[in-house]
This record gives sequence, structure tokens and C-alpha cells, in this order.
Amino acid sequence: MMEEHVSRKKDHIKICLEEDVEFKDKTTWFEYVEFIHNPLPEMNIDDVKLETKFLGECFNYPILIEGMTGGVPEAFEINKNLAEVSSKLNIPMEVGSQRAGIYDPSLVYTYRVARDVDPDIFLIGNIGGVQLAREGVELAEKAVEMIDADALAIHLNPLQELIQPKGTPIFRGVLKAIEKTIERLDVPVIVKEVGCGIPMETAKILESIGVKAIDVAGAGGTNWTLIEKIRARESQDIEREVLGEVFQEWGIPTAASLIEVASSVNIDVVASGGIRSGLDIAKSLSLGACMAGIARPLLRLAVKNPQHVLNYLKEIIMQIKVAMYLTGSSTIEELRNSKKIIIFGPLLEWCCQRNLKL
Repeated sequence: MMEEHVSRKKDHIKICLEEDVEFKDKTTWFEYVEFIHNPLPEMNIDDVKLETKFLGECFNYPILIEGMTGGVPEAFEINKNLAEVSSKLNIPMEVGSQRAGIYDPSLVYTYRVARDVDPDIFLIGNIGGVQLAREGVELAEKAVEMIDADALAIHLNPLQELIQPKGTPIFRGVLKAIEKTIERLDVPVIVKEVGCGIPMETAKILESIGVKAIDVAGAGGTNWTLIEKIRARESQDIEREVLGEVFQEWGIPTAASLIEVASSVNIDVVASGGIRSGLDIAKSLSLGACMAGIARPLLRLAVKNPQHVLNYLKEIIMQIKVAMYLTGSSTIEELRNSKKIIIFGPLLEWCCQRNLKL
């Protein structure tokens, strides 16, 4: 069983680095969000401040390094490099699913390295909702203990589990498992999707049981259904390959999911799923997010060295500042509260049909 898990992790890294695994037709819908340009901002770009709060902690920038990998030797260097950047920029970091390290202590170092780099970074653990329901709250406790996590992310991936060769699409009992985990842990719990988004109905349920943050992980970026379809094809699992082909464009576009969640709950919201620029992040902040998560673009750089990741994020940070400068927003609160955006096209139609508050 453990050998299969390690093999799957290696496949995921290889496919993400070598294949085009973005959504083919569906986009994030951020293209249907436009800022209202302010030609008289009455401020300088150096006046823009990007400090933000997330889970009660202060961070320099509204960027979350999303969970990517762990549990294979290749992950050690990746997580080490990402942690160094997290430390330098004072932004939170999440590790990949910790299941492998829980079952095989010899793999713990591939996750633990992030904490060893800097004891003070805000580090988020990661475990699957399915595994939590099947194996109990102890799994979550071990994940937190493994890396001295400051928070725990529980990922929901019903479609991925269906398409994944030897996946476990058994979701009955997951909500109760999340609730028990919240009761047991001393750290805040985040719930996230993996690329299909979260609607307002689910968000309200999660808030009601004590979840402290929701990471929407919408459609339009990295496509895990497509990744698992590729793995199914390579393992000659025809049934799952066909399922993947039919459902590879399934999911709520990120911008729509963000509005769904941010307009319906009073907890922290992370925008992720196809975040590819600082302009995407600025739009996310204006729609109610307090953080934006980035994964695959960082993975491709983290296999090289931390400086590549740092340089990329510095570009992203400048892009956020420019968007705020051009709307006359000196703080994230000003950007979010001053209604400086126009929503149109399919995104507006979605919001109207769903009676979402804009």
C-alpha cells in the first residue's frame, strides 16, 4: 500500500512538471472581473501596503504557498526551498498530504524539513478528508505533531478519488470527521478543495461546525482530474480514463467559487485555483479573499532553487501593488471595501442566478 502511495506522489510531481495539466476549456473567470481605473490615485506606489491577517496572524503579503508534495525523496528539496521563501517573505506555507509520512516514519523528513528551516514560519499541515473519516482523528493529530503545524488543512477531492487509480471515493462520514477534528485539535482547521471549487451551501455548513478558513481551490488552473486521467491511461485503467475524459472540465470556476464563499460566510477565505499573476490576486482580494494560494507555478521553480521562487513572488508582489496603485488603494482593506470592480459576462450571470451578494 505504501509503495503505491509513494509511486503516486512521484507520478504527480513528474506529470505536473512535464505535462500540460491546466483546464483546456474552462477558465478561472477572473477575466470577467475588471478594475475601474483611477487616473488620479493621489498616492505613490510606495504608499501601497500589503500586510494582511490570516487565522489571526499578521503576514507581509496576501500570498499562501499551497500544499504541493511530500512523502518522496524529491519532496525534501522542494519543501526546503519553499520554506526558505516562506521565511524570507513572512508568508504562510502548506505542505502536501502527510499520509505517507504518517504511515512510514522514514519519510517524515520530507515534510519536517519545512519546520527545520525556520521554527517561526506559519506552517500548515495537510490531510485528506476521506482518510480522516476512515482512520480517525488521530491521523490529524499526527499530521500536526509531525511538523509542529500552526494550522491543519483538510482537503476534499471526491472527483480526484474517483478518477485516481485505486482511489477511495468514500465520502460518507467526512463532515463528522472534520467536526471531531476541530473539537480535538488546538490549532485552526482549514478546509479546501483541490480544483473543483466550493459552493456557498458547503461553505455555510463548514462555518457552522467551526472551520476557521476555507480555501476555494476552484476550477481553471491545475486540473487534478486530468492528472489522474493521465495516470489511469498509463496504468491501462480504461474505465477511469474514460471517466476522466468526460469529467475533466468539471468544477466551479475560481472567481465564481470565491464569490460564493466570501459572500456567505464570516471566516477567512483563500482564493486558489489558477492564480497566475498579481492581478489575479488583486481581483481575489477585491472579491473578499484575505489570501491567494499559488501551487504549480512555484513547484516548477522550487525544483531548481529558492531564489527562482523568490524572484517569481517578488514579481507577483509588484503586480499586486500596481493594481492597487491604479485603483487608488493603499491597503487591502481599501481595495476590498471601495467597490472598485465591475463583474460581467458569465460570472455576472452566475451571481444573478445564484442570488449572490456582490
